[in-house]
Amino acid sequence: MAIGIICEYNPFHNGHIYFLNEIKKKYPNDLLILCLNGYFLERGEISLLTKQEKTNLALSYGIDLVIELPVLYGTQAADAFSECAITLLSSLNVSHIIFGSESNDIKYLTRLAKKQLQKNFQISAEKTNYPARLGLSLKENRIEPNDILGICYIKAILKQKKKMTYETIKRTNNYHDLTSTSFIVSASNIREKIKNKIDISAYLPENVQNQIHTLDEKKYFAFLKQKIATDPHLEAYLDVNEGLEWKLKSIIVKAKDYQNLVSLLKSKRYTYNRIHRMLMHIFLGILKTDAKVQISYVHILGFNKKGQKYLKENKKEFALPLKIEKESKIYQYEKQASLCYDLLMNENTLSFEQKNQPIIICSKEESQK
Repeated sequence: MAIGIICEYNPFHNGHIYFLNEIKKKYPNDLLILCLNGYFLERGEISLLTKQEKTNLALSYGIDLVIELPVLYGTQAADAFSECAITLLSSLNVSHIIFGSESNDIKYLTRLAKKQLQKNFQISAEKTNYPARLGLSLKENRIEPNDILGICYIKAILKQKKKMTYETIKRTNNYHDLTSTSFIVSASNIREKIKNKIDISAYLPENVQNQIHTLDEKKYFAFLKQKIATDPHLEAYLDVNEGLEWKLKSIIVKAKDYQNLVSLLKSKRYTYNRIHRMLMHIFLGILKTDAKVQISYVHILGFNKKGQKYLKENKKEFALPLKIEKESKIYQYEKQASLCYDLLMNENTLSFEQKNQPIIICSKEESQK
C-alpha cells in the first residue's frame, strides 16, 4: 500500500518525527510518499529550510519518496492547497492519506467536509475572517487549524472521487501555543522562539538546527515596498481583492516595516494568514489568471531504494508523467520562487531547481542492514 502525507517542515521537528514513527508502527511495510511544500508556504510564511534540505531530512527519517507541491498551489489557501496535493498523490496511486488532527475524529471531520460539498451550503456573509465564517456556517464554535486542513483533504478526496481512505494522528501540541517548552511543540512555537532568540535545541534534531536560515525581513519589506509603490496593476495578483490594491497604495507610504504593514492591513475580515499570503503573491508575482493552471506532471524530489523500486514498477500506471514541463507555468513559477528565495536568504537554491536531479538516500532502516 502507498500511504500519502502532506507537510511543509517549517522547520522539521520532534513532532514530525513522532508523526512518522506512529505511521511506521502501524504500517511498517508500506510505502510512505510525502507531498512537500517548498520555499514559500500555505500560511504566507517563508521556509526556514530549503527544499533540498527538507527532502534530505524526510528521506533520512523514513519517507520513501518525496514529491513537490508546486509553489503556485503551495501558497494558496487550504482548499486549493489540498486539492493539488491530493491530485498529485492520487496520480502516484496513493490509496491512503494520513494527517495530523486536533480532534482526531474522522467521523466529525468527514461530516463537516460533506456538509460543505452540499449544493445549498453557503459560507456566512458575516463581516469577519474566513475561519470564523466557516465555523458559523457549519454551526461549530471553533474549528482548529489542522482540523480545517484535514476537512479540506477529505473534501478534495470526495470532490475528485478518489479511491482513497484517510485517517488521522492526534496532535500532541496546540498550534496556537507559542510558549510551551514540552519535548514536542508546534513549528509556530519554534519560529516564535527563533524570533525571540530563545534556544530551540530541545525541540528538533541538531542537524536541523544547524541548517535553519534567517529571513532578512528588512530586505523582504524593501522588495514589497518597491513593488507595491510602483506596480500599476496590483489587482492582477492573487488574493488582492475587494479594492485592497488601493489600500495597499495608501498604506505602503506610511508603513515602517513588514510587521507594521501587516498590522495596518489587518481587519476583522482578513486573517493574518490571508494578508501574509497576499503580500507573498505580490512579491512572487503570482497572478490570479494562473491560479488554476492544470497540474500536468509530478516532480520527484527524492527517494530511497524502496521508493525507487516503486517508481520503476508502477510508472506506466501513473496518471501524470514524472518529467518536468519546463515551458509550463508550474515550473516557471517554481524557478521564480527559487530566485526570490535566494534574494531573501542569500542561498543558491536555483542550481538545485535547474539540475532537476532527485536526491537518492538510504533510510535509517536501510543503513542499518
